[in-house]
Amino acid sequence: MDFKIMNDTTLQEYYSSLSNRYEDFRAQKLNLDMSRGKPCTDQLDLSSDLLESLSKTDYKTAAGVDCRNYGGVDGIPEAKELFSWMLDANPQEIMIGGNSSLTMMHDLLSRAMLHGFLESETPWAKLPTVKFLCPSPGYDRHFAICEHLGIEMIPVDYQADGPDMEQVEKLVAADPAIKGIWCVPKYSNPTGVTYSDSVVRRLAAMPTKAPDFRIFWDNAYSVHHLTNTPDQLLDILKTCTQAGHPDRVFEFASTSKISFPGAGIAMLVSSANNINWLKKHLNIQTIGPDKLNQLRHVRFFKDQAGIETHMHKHAAIIKPKFDIVLEILESELGDKNLASWSKPQGGYFISLDTLPGCAQKIVATAAAAGVLLTPAGATFPYGNDPEDKNIRLSPTFPPISELKQAMELVVLCVQLVSAEQELAKRKLLS
Repeated sequence: MDFKIMNDTTLQEYYSSLSNRYEDFRAQKLNLDMSRGKPCTDQLDLSSDLLESLSKTDYKTAAGVDCRNYGGVDGIPEAKELFSWMLDANPQEIMIGGNSSLTMMHDLLSRAMLHGFLESETPWAKLPTVKFLCPSPGYDRHFAICEHLGIEMIPVDYQADGPDMEQVEKLVAADPAIKGIWCVPKYSNPTGVTYSDSVVRRLAAMPTKAPDFRIFWDNAYSVHHLTNTPDQLLDILKTCTQAGHPDRVFEFASTSKISFPGAGIAMLVSSANNINWLKKHLNIQTIGPDKLNQLRHVRFFKDQAGIETHMHKHAAIIKPKFDIVLEILESELGDKNLASWSKPQGGYFISLDTLPGCAQKIVATAAAAGVLLTPAGATFPYGNDPEDKNIRLSPTFPPISELKQAMELVVLCVQLVSAEQELAKRKLLS
């Protein structure tokens, strides 16, 4: 039932019933965690053979390079070739790094602050202000990098097919301090949106006041499908080149949610100009990444078919968890006009929008009964959700039995806090 059409007595009785159910949950002393998008143990077990994929004598590339030794700041050729299809890129456009694409993003922005990019007239840190566009709700760790480096963040609304391009185009055309935009273009974190061809083309072609404007294209979920009809994403690097802006984009990906998050490999894709510029800087920073781990991944996955088969196994584990979350949301909230939620075709998250003004209290109420969620507001720059309504749900890590318990409490908290808000509006709370 819609709370807004309940009479006062019915609403108060329903609120009392919800409160009693909530106290029953509190009595269970739950300790459940849905706060981060982590692979579960069963997913990690899929890659166990990776640890034994190299023998004592298997440490050389096809060209005879000894991966135990120094060198190769941009990665081994076999790793570039293996992941070129996943990245829609030529091997010479790929740089293979350590285990974390987030590290590559952080380091790249730090270099821009210290040195600027190719077209920069001065290091960004010497400018009065540096700004980044942040489609929101978005990835909290992107926003944390900006805040850490003193880069001002400008929220941009999300549409059904990506960021609001009218907002983006207007902002970048007018302000030279806007140096970039964060994008999670496929199965976005947390909305699940995949950017349309139109959005990709407009990002590639739009005039920008800053000559050194960059798109940070975090393609973290490029092969993380939940269905047999995966979303398609236009190749951003080729599109930028065709639009006359070949150096505009840095694309990132990793095997963090393919093999091991703590021992995977990260990748960066960009133009030859940008790759050569970055290699010069990396030659100062490092004498080379972990090439044995790169070779280990090559031996384990072998080819495109190997990765695709592996990702089907991932989907078989986590899709039932997404189905459970969506089923509980629909059965408990579907007819109450209290919330809406995404139905992603891939990725790691479900985005839940509550009534305005309720998200923080829902998260706190769930925590008080033993279910930890991502902090409300985390999906917006500076942790400030202007409508206080977005909650990121992370179904992958908990076992199914715990996930059911957690979601039953979450939907109860949505109803309880929403009922409290309605009672307060009617001045009926004691």
